[in-house]
Amino acid sequence: MFGTTATTGTVKSGTGTARTTGNAGTGTTTAPPPNERVLEDLDSAALAYAARIAGLPPSGRQAARDDLVRFALPFAGRLARRYRGRGEPLEDLEQVARLGLVNAVDRYDPERGSFTAYAAITIVGEIKRHFRDRTWGVHVPRRLRDLILEVGQTTAALTSELSRAPTIAEVAGRLDTPQEEILAALESAAGYSPASLNAPVGGESSAEFGDLVGEWDNDLESVDDRVTVSGLLHRLPWRERRILAMRFYGNQTQAEIAARFGISQMHVSRLLSRALTWLRQAMLNEAPPPWHASPTDTDPHDLRVTTRRTGDHVVVELGGEIDRDNSHRLRQTVVEAVTTGRPAEVVVGLGDVPLLDATGIAALFAGQEAARSTGVRLRLTGAQPYVRHALNVAGLARLME
Repeated sequence: MFGTTATTGTVKSGTGTARTTGNAGTGTTTAPPPNERVLEDLDSAALAYAARIAGLPPSGRQAARDDLVRFALPFAGRLARRYRGRGEPLEDLEQVARLGLVNAVDRYDPERGSFTAYAAITIVGEIKRHFRDRTWGVHVPRRLRDLILEVGQTTAALTSELSRAPTIAEVAGRLDTPQEEILAALESAAGYSPASLNAPVGGESSAEFGDLVGEWDNDLESVDDRVTVSGLLHRLPWRERRILAMRFYGNQTQAEIAARFGISQMHVSRLLSRALTWLRQAMLNEAPPPWHASPTDTDPHDLRVTTRRTGDHVVVELGGEIDRDNSHRLRQTVVEAVTTGRPAEVVVGLGDVPLLDATGIAALFAGQEAARSTGVRLRLTGAQPYVRHALNVAGLARLME
């Protein structure tokens, strides 16, 4: 088998035997009888290999090396089969054992003793290293891995002795180890081959294990806030409540909301800010603060009306934005000022009015008609540039000073 050098031996494989012959130098080795069951004569083959490559350059040793490796493959396979059933495919274990065999052949030194013993240690070490480094699904400290093996062996022994599964305390007592470490070892053992989240659940369902794993629902934390806000929204006036719904539930812009209500975008921004401020204060206090929605509201953006009479002159001072929600108050105030007591002149001060929409202009037209029918002079004073421009466009410029 090794060229001109011959050895004879008997190779045991399974339950049968195979004979090999070869020549080692000038000596001859006599093979055992064909029916004798013995291990492979790896030591003789290894000595023949060492003698064969003694005078060869490295490039010429490959054929002899391959012959010895092929001769020892059954031996490596039997060592690999000792570790089957531990979660690793047998084919992978055989590959690892063959790698260990190749390493043993490459490092073999006949002066250090038996090749069989050296190859067995090398192959088994390679298999154990594979289990240590390649098979664990998660990193587990070596101390725990060793303890896991001891727990498994002790559990099997106690099960045989007690005819039942042992308790944690019994295993800990046998190993003289705290129960906490036994529990940690049992829990860590599950990390050897964790189940894949993409594995199918089974049956005809297409669901995977990952679909059954729950996750943290952030919406649960906001349930209390949602319920509280829902109750507080009903305390707001209809307009503010509607604006909040359009902005945060309908996802409309402030410009779209302003066009819907016939007010300015700035006014929408102020109403949103005021409503949100009130909601924030109501959320942080046990009792929500009152919402000032009456005509006497002191909010600087709501309509403020002050009327004073001096002789036959009436002065109406206005403040705040005038839109469809409060224009009826302007109409009522100007018409009453013109028709009550028939004054000589009614002056409407617009100095503190930053916004006047179409409904506000219509209210002033109503006051102009009432003044014409009663013969009372009506004047508009102090209009800001935006309001003045709106009055000019509407045709009320002649009422302004």
